[in-house]
Amino acid sequence: MRRALLSLVPLLGLLLVAVAAAQDKDKPAEKKAGEARKEANAPPRFNVDQFLKDYDRNGDGFLQREEVPPYLRDRFDDLDTNKDGKLSRDELEKAGGSLEPRRRPSDFVYLLIELSDCDDDCHGEVQQIYDALRKLDRNKDGKIDAEELKAGRQQLLEARVDAILTELDTNKDGRVSREEARGRVKRDFDQLDANKDGFIDRDELLRAATERINTKKER
Repeated sequence: MRRALLSLVPLLGLLLVAVAAAQDKDKPAEKKAGEARKEANAPPRFNVDQFLKDYDRNGDGFLQREEVPPYLRDRFDDLDTNKDGKLSRDELEKAGGSLEPRRRPSDFVYLLIELSDCDDDCHGEVQQIYDALRKLDRNKDGKIDAEELKAGRQQLLEARVDAILTELDTNKDGRVSREEARGRVKRDFDQLDANKDGFIDRDELLRAATERINTKKER
């Protein structure tokens, strides 16, 4: 399924480039193709006029609180910047893409289920997610609490560190020398080697990986 979906991406990009080039024959070919690629990669613009058309039931050119979709009603007062009890086109324009339904990380599960009708092995993708989530529920109460999620995250992190160590530690002494290091570990060797003993052990790799995750959270 993933291969099928990924194979559609470059094809769609090529089609968009071709259509844009055909519509504007007066521009140099290279410039037309470049602009088409840029437009194809740009996020879709929120259509305020269409949004008004879809929800302005009384046709007055404004959206009352009862006219906006349910997912926006708790944000109505923030969107109504002039506090007149209705949303104008200008207020909607300023809100832009934030008017679209907010997506949550868990939505990918529903998307995966919707797309799981392609190949015989599609059910295996959903099964992997089910198995992974079931393993997180350590006390078997049918729920995943914050501590279980934290423990599962730590387990994944340690598994990745162990995989790196297994791959690079060719002499199997439980650490990576400068000669054994490859890729990013080699490039960042001096930084990873916290105790400056000329080797990188599991604790140093794990500490670096943890610090990297924490840095991303703070951004």
